Amino acid sequence: MAAVTLSQKGAYLTDGRNWVEDGPDCAARLAAAGFTGPEALRENARLGTMAAGILAAHGTSEGDDLRIRFDKLVSHDITYVGIIQTARASGLTSFPMPYVLTNCHNSLCAVGGTINEDDHLFGLSAARRFGGCYVPPHLAVIHEYARERMAECGSMILGSDSHTRYGALGTLAMGEGGPELVKQLLGQTYDIRRPEVVAVNLTGAPVRGVGPQDVALAIIGSVFANGYVKNRIMEFVGDGIASLSTDFRIGVDVMTTETACLSSIWETDEETRKWYEIHGRGSCFARLAPKKLAWYDRVITVDLSAVRPMIAMPFHPSNTYTIDELNANLRDILHETEEKAAGTFTGKVRFSLQDKIENGKLHVDQGIIAGCAGGGFENLCAAAGILDGHSTGSGDFSLSVYPASMPIYMELLKNGCAEKLIDAGAVLKTCYCGPCFGAGDTPANGALSIRHSTRNFPNREGSKPQNGQIASVALMDARSIAATAAAGGILTPATKIDADIPVYGYHYDGSIYEKRVFDSHGVPDPSVQLRLGPNIKDWPAMRALPENLILQVIAEIHDPVTTTDELIPSGETSSYRSNPLGLAEFTLSRKVPEYVARAKEIQKAETAIENGRCGAQAVPALKEVMAAVKAGFPEVSHDNLGIGSTIFAVKPGDGSAREQAASCQKVLGGWANIANDYATKRYRSNLINWGMLPFLIPEGELPFAEMDYLFFPGIRRAVEERFEKIEAYAVKNGELRPFSLTLGDLTEEERRIILDGCLINYNRVG
Repeated sequence: MAAVTLSQKGAYLTDGRNWVEDGPDCAARLAAAGFTGPEALRENARLGTMAAGILAAHGTSEGDDLRIRFDKLVSHDITYVGIIQTARASGLTSFPMPYVLTNCHNSLCAVGGTINEDDHLFGLSAARRFGGCYVPPHLAVIHEYARERMAECGSMILGSDSHTRYGALGTLAMGEGGPELVKQLLGQTYDIRRPEVVAVNLTGAPVRGVGPQDVALAIIGSVFANGYVKNRIMEFVGDGIASLSTDFRIGVDVMTTETACLSSIWETDEETRKWYEIHGRGSCFARLAPKKLAWYDRVITVDLSAVRPMIAMPFHPSNTYTIDELNANLRDILHETEEKAAGTFTGKVRFSLQDKIENGKLHVDQGIIAGCAGGGFENLCAAAGILDGHSTGSGDFSLSVYPASMPIYMELLKNGCAEKLIDAGAVLKTCYCGPCFGAGDTPANGALSIRHSTRNFPNREGSKPQNGQIASVALMDARSIAATAAAGGILTPATKIDADIPVYGYHYDGSIYEKRVFDSHGVPDPSVQLRLGPNIKDWPAMRALPENLILQVIAEIHDPVTTTDELIPSGETSSYRSNPLGLAEFTLSRKVPEYVARAKEIQKAETAIENGRCGAQAVPALKEVMAAVKAGFPEVSHDNLGIGSTIFAVKPGDGSAREQAASCQKVLGGWANIANDYATKRYRSNLINWGMLPFLIPEGELPFAEMDYLFFPGIRRAVEERFEKIEAYAVKNGELRPFSLTLGDLTEEERRIILDGCLINYNRVG
């Protein structure tokens, strides 16, 4: 039987445990269960989910349009500088809600000169000035600190990191681009259409050797490609929850981001209460469960007892197999993975996995257990138990371990697990997210790394195909990584080990935070001056949407999905994320290396217009384009025209919440993206908040090519008046060739942001 099955219909959950699938006999079955009259109506049963109750308590609604205020905000050090700078530009004087600034991404201060530590000092000064909380580097990764100190049952947290997920602790949390946090800081709302809710019905119990990453990957592999939970809320219910520790639930929950869902929430129970009490916050617990009748738009059923150790092969968390399946079909699956990668790298670098086969078995070069997904207490204790008495060897295999917080690290020292890991050859490192985004433990060229972390996108591990460097990451659970390490790097599922995996009790010591974390307790001190290092720059001025647009298509990407890491690389570029123009130099550098030069060239025309000159004088190639435009639209002139760039990508924006994936395009003169679909809501929101048009064009219809010019007459009026179709023209051989696009659903506020040119302008105008 499959471990994960997907329903083709919605279903009612009655009394928290019994399912009534939609169908002709649905009403009769509900009546037999005692549900009749208004309470049995679907629109009323929709309000019976945990998600619906939490959303209703955090905002207002007009029909299905929700306007949400969060309880708390959290950011890390590659996002909080830009957020605070944006909010300052709009008049921020104090944080209106608890806002925690953590430091777990730009922690390594040997990269970029003084840049990273300058950002940290900015964060500390901002927490003092505006009334926030500051967590110093290496003390905790963002999400572990939020779990230990911020989560509360029934609350909502908004974070500027895509893995902001605390559903296993009863907190409905969402990861978004920085501008959405800016809105919260300025008293505005998070506006969304009421999301559908998908039940994740857990049954059974995991077998020995199966960990949370295995369950998570089994789910991701079943739902990502088909968009089953995209922009929906996943609500975990079912008898199987009781078989899972809170740590295990957290490990599954954090990975829901990789399904493309909006958020997640779990039933809470005595196990959850115990977790809060251990962390000294028992008052934050509340019992959460669906009401007696709840409607779910879809149902995922997970038989925990059928889950086996999983591996997500390069280069996506949804590229999943059981480890046993991979080992049994090694050459076929490795060849298939190589073929998938060939289109991604387009001949820039040789990518091979089959040369990792030694004596019929797969040899890996590196193991990493780290961050918000892998660095939890139980994961590391299990790895220590598996490695106890073994050695990783003195060959080319290495193992690094990053505890998620210093309280966890301290407990590993006290209970002997740190000693076991070190004795086996593992290297214990500080609380740092580097391996998750390409800034820590970068493997050698051609190496294969297995990681209990969040993502394995191309370049996520730090390789640079444009320089001939390539490595790859496969995702696995800490238990099977430890089993592989004990086998000297030969891929081994943890279910194959003979020894018992010991279980340890956890004793939390919060004094570590009390001694080092600065907490203003919400009291601002306006006398504190912000520490502005030389790399911390203001956003450049941005123009409102003009009446007409000419855009050049300077990148055309036909990969099925384009990640934010491909739009703006992670890793070493993170040091420049407080410098909008400095970071923009890396835009699409690993995917379309010509992008920046092309963007700057066409941007010359916009600069000319802003200085009262004709754009064609700055970019001679525009003379023919302008002649064709004026032949059909004689009223167009440099007084009512904007000129810039756009990209086409099939489905851009999978992965990180980083707003810079959009803002870097904007500061280089980007006015739009054109796509068949957007991989995530957060990327589309980032485009909008930076004043970029999120165009949609039907799949298979592409009336233009890379480097073509597109003309959008009356684009401002089209946005103002909510045109369903946007009329545009491809300028080819002196002719205007018409085609149509759409902008999808836009809230009134989103329209105004686009019209004003960006969120900063919108707040200044407002």
